[in-house]
Amino acid sequence: MRFTKMHGLGNDFIVIDAMEKEYFPTPNDARRLCNRRTGIGADGLMLALPSQKADLRMRLLNSDGSTAEMCGNGIRCFAKFAYERGMVRSNPIKIETPAGIKLAELTVKGGRVTAIRVDMGEPLFEKKDIPMKGEGICRLETIEALGRSFTISAVNTGVPHIAVFGEVTEEEILKYGPALERHPLFPAKVNVNFVNVEPDGSISVRTWERGCGRTLACGTGSCAAAVCASMAGFTGRSVKVHLALGELLIEWAENGHIYMTGHAEEIFEGNIK
Repeated sequence: MRFTKMHGLGNDFIVIDAMEKEYFPTPNDARRLCNRRTGIGADGLMLALPSQKADLRMRLLNSDGSTAEMCGNGIRCFAKFAYERGMVRSNPIKIETPAGIKLAELTVKGGRVTAIRVDMGEPLFEKKDIPMKGEGICRLETIEALGRSFTISAVNTGVPHIAVFGEVTEEEILKYGPALERHPLFPAKVNVNFVNVEPDGSISVRTWERGCGRTLACGTGSCAAAVCASMAGFTGRSVKVHLALGELLIEWAENGHIYMTGHAEEIFEGNIK
């Protein structure tokens, strides 16, 4: 079975065309293939499937075998993969995900996709929609993990996220990220984004992902960090997000939708025995 290894700003995926030949990987399959020592190595396993609601359907399993409702970097890789292999010729592409149908608008030069702008939909702020225990909206609240206090805002951008404002070291991310992910306030666990606001109004984001651990980038997390920073008055509604291997442009439009613009790269192809 053929696969393609792709990445969006270092957030990497194994992508498989299952449009004609059905493939239903188990959680153990995802763990095995995503293992960086004994498998192909990736943050997730992604399938391109037929859809009755859109041009095609995206299914994503995290590296721990759990299912992801949505992935911002993943959907950019998915759109590039589908278009460049002739699986779809429409532009924008309608992609069915567990978090709803997403539109991916492609910039194409010489038949190659050089940038992808995705309508990520409207962010959800009510605690019941994240889900988070309690009522109302979580904006700059203080919570504790492993004896340390953190200032957070919470939002659902297809998957649950918190933005943690303040300086932390890489060692502290590895220490507190898992504890915040599994904080009892979040019954379905949560993705954790450590956010620094820069003097020019941009932000730097480092993420501990639910189901993956520390990743080099997170698209839905960048969207979450941007809207939380904007709601707190730290930035405007159009925010440049700095990540380890590059940048994303996140726009929180007047219609309430978040638009994410960035690129995706193909690394290599191979066969799974």
